[in-house]
Amino acid sequence: MKMAPAELGLTSVSLGPVTVRSFTSRDRESWEAFVDVCPEATFFHRIGWKDVIESVFGHKTHYMIAESAGRILGILPLAEVRSMLFGNALVSLPFCAYGGAAVTAVEALSVLHRSARDLAAQLRVDHLELRNRTLREADWPRQGLYVTFRKEILRDVDANMLAIPRKQRAMVRKGIKAGLKSDVDDSVDRFFALYAANVHRHGTPPLPKRYFGALRRAFPGATEVLTVVDSRGKPVSSVLSFYFRDEVLPYYAGDDIIARDVAGNDFKYWELMRRACERGCRLFDYGRSKRETGPYDFKKNWGFEPEPLYYEYCLFRGDAVPQVNPLNPKYRAFIALWKRLPIRVANAIGPHVVRSLG
Repeated sequence: MKMAPAELGLTSVSLGPVTVRSFTSRDRESWEAFVDVCPEATFFHRIGWKDVIESVFGHKTHYMIAESAGRILGILPLAEVRSMLFGNALVSLPFCAYGGAAVTAVEALSVLHRSARDLAAQLRVDHLELRNRTLREADWPRQGLYVTFRKEILRDVDANMLAIPRKQRAMVRKGIKAGLKSDVDDSVDRFFALYAANVHRHGTPPLPKRYFGALRRAFPGATEVLTVVDSRGKPVSSVLSFYFRDEVLPYYAGDDIIARDVAGNDFKYWELMRRACERGCRLFDYGRSKRETGPYDFKKNWGFEPEPLYYEYCLFRGDAVPQVNPLNPKYRAFIALWKRLPIRVANAIGPHVVRSLG
């Protein structure tokens, strides 16, 4: 069943033929200009992701442009992820919460999806995966595991504090009373140490440190590392955030094991919200979480309501949506083993594993 233009939130306009072509280096400025104005575009549609995915992970990218009479009507960033462990996929976009086509006309959506399916078949991947915030292909199998949390930032700092539910607000005040402070870091050093320790405790491989440095270089002025320190100056929690239009997106985070005792995470996200408010941001995007997990509950405790994410699949091999995530029971033994690895070993070999997960 095809979705009607109105159901997609798009308008059908009278156009000439809409064609799709591959991105070239000459398109960088026009691609970014389209992302700036297209209501459907997200931070993950920015062209810098192409550079990061290629240079850090070695994945081949296939960025598509739909246009009519020289006017861009839509874009679709794709990356080819090949893995002996987890299969081969064409994804929009690995390591990104949101992806899929960003378009200003429904005609562009259909031709981009058709081109993506054709490319996936040509590449002989197992599946095509589009990570959408809205339903696009009602007939395609979907992954219903993920949700996102987005909420308005009020214009007054004190109003934002009062908008936090009472029990969660008490945790923020606990961090304040503990003497916690926040710093904006120039490097990813303190962040990575906390991030790597955190994912190791959860039994998952870390992304490479150079990935976070690459993000800072690819998006100057649009990334920020906020680190929380205790009264002695010891780092206890850190978050790497993205800024896009009037939104702030805390995306990668890590903490010391003592963070729970001093409400380090609670204070960290309040400090980010406070600073974003003072910066003029109007939306706090808490990012994606898996349903019914600790992070899911934590974000709900802040008064955020979950919004479903529509990860849609065109399957070429197999008849079920792939479940490559830590909640899959078949990965329990791997997770238990990973927790027992020395952290130096985990940090060394983890990036070779996680590059295929995305």
